[in-house]
Amino acid sequence: GYSGELRLSVDCANKSESDLSIDIAFAYPFRLHQVNFEAPTCEGKRRETLALIGDFSSSAEFFVTIAVFAFLYSLAATVVYIFFQNKYRENNRGPLIDFIVTVVFSFLWLVSSSAWAKGLSDVKVATDPDEVLLLMSACKQQSNKCLPVRSPVMSSLNTSVVFGYLNFILWAGNI
Repeated sequence: GYSGELRLSVDCANKSESDLSIDIAFAYPFRLHQVNFEAPTCEGKRRETLALIGDFSSSAEFFVTIAVFAFLYSLAATVVYIFFQNKYRENNRGPLIDFIVTVVFSFLWLVSSSAWAKGLSDVKVATDPDEVLLLMSACKQQSNKCLPVRSPVMSSLNTSVVFGYLNFILWAGNI
């Protein structure tokens, strides 16, 4: 699981309408269009409800699904290698099935890592505080000051992409 947060500041010309701490939290599976937040309009005490843009859940969930199935297959293969080695080597069926599954997982790791890398890139754009500020009507007026306060930390997500490609190399090397 992952959860991130960004913080924005809207300083209205009329200081009593300002909101200097707008926190926007989002999380896996990155259905950002469902993440709502309130922002001042700088027109009286009225506030507007906005949502982030995008749904990046398909690439994130595909990546996680491949990881879970690869883990389960690795556990099953380890059990077969340790406890049923004689049956595994008895005919060519076991090694052939193992070879085919390894080729399939190599391909799936490459595809899912690439999809997740693109999805992550899109998540970074959609959660960039400068981009989110463009959604607010108060920030379109010159008399108001809108500033990004804090960007989300994406290092663990970057690491997941790297490990996805490393898994591809590992599975491809195992062929």
